[in-house]
Amino acid sequence: MSVRDEKEIGLAIVGCGTIGRIRAKFARDYPGVGWLGLCDIKENIGSQLANDVDADFFTTNMEELIKRPEVTATMIITDENHHMEPTLLAVEQGHDLFIEKPLATVAQESFKILKAIEANGIDACVGYTNRFRRRFLAVKGKLQSGQIGKVTGVVTRAFMNRMVPIATVQRTNQRKNLTPMVVSGTHALDMSMWLMEGKTPVSVYACSNDLVLGKYGTKDSTFGIFTMEDGTIWSMSISWALPMNWPGAVYGLEIGIVGTKGVIDIEDTHRDLVLASEIPQGAGYDPEGFNLDQPRHVDFLTSYPPGDLYNDQLWGPMREETNAWFGRVYTRLETPHATAAEGHRNLILTMAMDLSADRGEIVELPIDIKDLG
Repeated sequence: MSVRDEKEIGLAIVGCGTIGRIRAKFARDYPGVGWLGLCDIKENIGSQLANDVDADFFTTNMEELIKRPEVTATMIITDENHHMEPTLLAVEQGHDLFIEKPLATVAQESFKILKAIEANGIDACVGYTNRFRRRFLAVKGKLQSGQIGKVTGVVTRAFMNRMVPIATVQRTNQRKNLTPMVVSGTHALDMSMWLMEGKTPVSVYACSNDLVLGKYGTKDSTFGIFTMEDGTIWSMSISWALPMNWPGAVYGLEIGIVGTKGVIDIEDTHRDLVLASEIPQGAGYDPEGFNLDQPRHVDFLTSYPPGDLYNDQLWGPMREETNAWFGRVYTRLETPHATAAEGHRNLILTMAMDLSADRGEIVELPIDIKDLG
């Protein structure tokens, strides 16, 4: 099947796991996608998804897919450690890009991706789904219109149960940079930086521990304090080692923003909608190979970041984010997506927190990426 119209999107999706499956279903339903091709190194997973969404093409070879003449846009939805090669291939082809966060897990790779995108004039977005939650969009608007004056202090706290880190690190032996900040804290950091638009961090001091997840090759928690160029103080923390029976299926976030004329207090912990049942609840994040080793009988509904199922369809922020990106590609719609530059900045800041925790000292910013390993 060829692209039906020059304006329609010829879409390549590289990575057919949990999130790739979600986005591929959205792609098949979007009227502006005229051709859909999929790639995954695991043929059984990819071919099953290709069958489920009636994809036009499937291969286990990403170069074969990305270089297809039908393809005009590419979504990179591989594991965190494997973003660079498919991204650079897509850049060479001049495709519009959507890259799951983080941009990369190695600072030099992230920088290389960013420079290639900029040099080739590529429109590239990074997947920070929280930007499409209504409450954060509402807060962004109030801050932009000056409703609390000049922001002087921010407190950010993210809580996660340990299902995600265990599932994440078990997929690879390359675990050095799969830390709570790089993999998941990046969501909270991106949101905080987006809400503080225009502020530049000049230093960070952080501490970490690993009493629970150290045996898996990652940390439990990282807590840090950023100082901004204008004197604003920002506390950023994440713990992703909460017990598996913690009711939050994946992510709970709190952000307090203090200004000279007001305050905004954001609670996105999902505790306002609680299910308790004798029937065990599954894992919110359930990739291939992950086994939930204890039942969960209490759940904070709506705590799965992509959204919630109704009538066998996912509704929520990830649908909004994905369809907004299709609209961006199809009609050049202006959207709230994170740019590649913001994605790179986020990685560097999360890694600077890890570096400070490892060294036990303040890290001055900006930092030379060579210092980040």
